[in-house]
Amino acid sequence: MVGVKSNANKSQHEGVKIVAQNRAASYNYHLLDSLEAGLVLVGTEVKTLREGKGTLRDAYAEIRGGEAWLVNCHIPEYLPGGFRNHDPLRKRKLLIKRREIERLLVQTQQKGMTVVPTKIYFRDGIAKCELAVAKGKKFHDRRESERQKEAKREASEAIFRSRRR
Repeated sequence: MVGVKSNANKSQHEGVKIVAQNRAASYNYHLLDSLEAGLVLVGTEVKTLREGKGTLRDAYAEIRGGEAWLVNCHIPEYLPGGFRNHDPLRKRKLLIKRREIERLLVQTQQKGMTVVPTKIYFRDGIAKCELAVAKGKKFHDRRESERQKEAKREASEAIFRSRRR
């Protein structure tokens, strides 16, 4: 039985290449719920992402007209693309089932809630975006999370030092 579980875990992470991560999202927001969405991209965008270029720092997702859109995601132009290049900051459609879009719409109508992209990656050759429903942190919340992270780091270092002796 144990071999079956490890093969299942291995197949989940096999063929996944992370292109861009939004590390500031966990610092600026409390990430509550996440889901995976497909991306509608043009050819030069796919080639640029395969090179590992792309930024999610100021990106967010919005729901308009019953469709989900990725806004402010910067994918630079593909240099050999010539005149067929794309606009780096264009809105990109997210492929999400209608039921999930309605659930996101209900969650984001609450005060202070938004949808933030956390990763763009390729799974089995297909571009995917991981989205998270998030609530913004206040300044004192950020300081508190930094204190907790520092305390956790110090505790693990102390445990490590005590085991070495």
